[in-house]
Amino acid sequence: MKEIRTRFAPSPTGFLHIGGLRTALYSYAFAKSQGGKFILRIEDTDIKRYIEGAKEKICEILKIFGLNWDEGPEVGGPYAPYIQSERVKVGIYKKYAEILLNSGRAYYCFCSFPPEEILKSKDKRREIKLRDDCRNLSPKEIRRLLERGEKPAIRLRLPEGEKVSYFDFVLKKEIYWKTDFVDEVVLLKSDGFPTYHLAVVVDDAEMKISHILRGHDWLPSTPIHLLLFKYLNFPVPQIGHLTDILDPSGGKLSKRKGTVACEDFLSQGYLPEAILNFVMLLGWAPKDNREIFSLSDFVANFQKGNLQVSNPVFNQKKLDWFNGFYIRNKKDDCLLQLIKPFAPRNASPRLINQTIPLIKERIKKLSDYSSLAGFFFKEPKIDKKLFTKGAKEQLLLALEVLEKNKNWDKKNLEKELQKLVKEKSWQVGDFFMNFRIAIAGSKITPPITDSIEILGKDKTLKRLKVAVALL
Repeated sequence: MKEIRTRFAPSPTGFLHIGGLRTALYSYAFAKSQGGKFILRIEDTDIKRYIEGAKEKICEILKIFGLNWDEGPEVGGPYAPYIQSERVKVGIYKKYAEILLNSGRAYYCFCSFPPEEILKSKDKRREIKLRDDCRNLSPKEIRRLLERGEKPAIRLRLPEGEKVSYFDFVLKKEIYWKTDFVDEVVLLKSDGFPTYHLAVVVDDAEMKISHILRGHDWLPSTPIHLLLFKYLNFPVPQIGHLTDILDPSGGKLSKRKGTVACEDFLSQGYLPEAILNFVMLLGWAPKDNREIFSLSDFVANFQKGNLQVSNPVFNQKKLDWFNGFYIRNKKDDCLLQLIKPFAPRNASPRLINQTIPLIKERIKKLSDYSSLAGFFFKEPKIDKKLFTKGAKEQLLLALEVLEKNKNWDKKNLEKELQKLVKEKSWQVGDFFMNFRIAIAGSKITPPITDSIEILGKDKTLKRLKVAVALL
């Protein structure tokens, strides 16, 4: 059986999108579930959009999620280098561009700009000119331009009236195009750098990629790639296009609508295993409706599930649910280390550890810690508008009861406060709401008697006095 070889080939032009993480994850699982290899390739030939440090960040993020590659940057491999700019230096793409040129499958293009867009005067729609005038230059004209010092690009030459097709192993159907409506794209720019179209085909062939999993937005490029595989006598990998991840408000998930970068989710305190588990189910479905998967579980079950053809919606509440699940399954000492970066500055580890049992069932992401437990570390700002009628009397009498209390533990504190509420015939909810606001500055807190036990008598009494004075 032919070895399964998949690849993830990001461009270092910014953050790793959550959709990119899904592509990497599915490519990884597809290979690993069949004993194959997962390759990382960095496609950095778009010099204008290149961002310094982005390549290193991509590698770091993939490692955080456990998607370790068998071949690629940092680890090497038999088809190195795995960074396209390094492959440019050894002339790989130029060699294949010249093969296409010499076979008549490509031509020199001396234009300093892409084929112009013709604006139709009647309906104002744009029509792209798919055939460049340079394709009709004679050998004599080409020679004259070259002798003059012109540096041409190399553009793909397409036949007329042919059909290009392939079977998409994800969509499970044949897709075809007519060559008359396919653009004669630039393959090699005048600066010697390849475009995506030439580089991706050459690299997939040379790196023996057997299966390509990529985003649905690359589908229009597929006929160009199929023709290049054919013209260069390369074996054609199996190709599958994944669904688009949709934004709940409509359209594709995008930066302008909210957070989409993996590093942003991590910085908010989403755990890698929670993000990964959530992403697993954005386009893949197990046959038993199971939801919780570790990476190794996912790999073991990948072939038993189905890659879906309907576009999934990014459900933030579901991500929060996964994150809460994984947080609650952490041991407290492990959670202490995870919470530290999100706790108030110079927060005592001992105090953080005391609060963990109180917030563990409520916290959705680690960055929520300060809003849930910040009042343990500093006195809260109190908005007196939050208090209900009668709050001053309630807090004054609670203060008197607690000042006399000599046994400062949760059980006794709760008993004394409940006794006061009953004696005064107050509404239990109203009293404890006012008490929470006085202690924590918020209507939503961890269990308040547990909280004041941790805060201690002095701090609790001080906050009650501040609240009474405010009222």
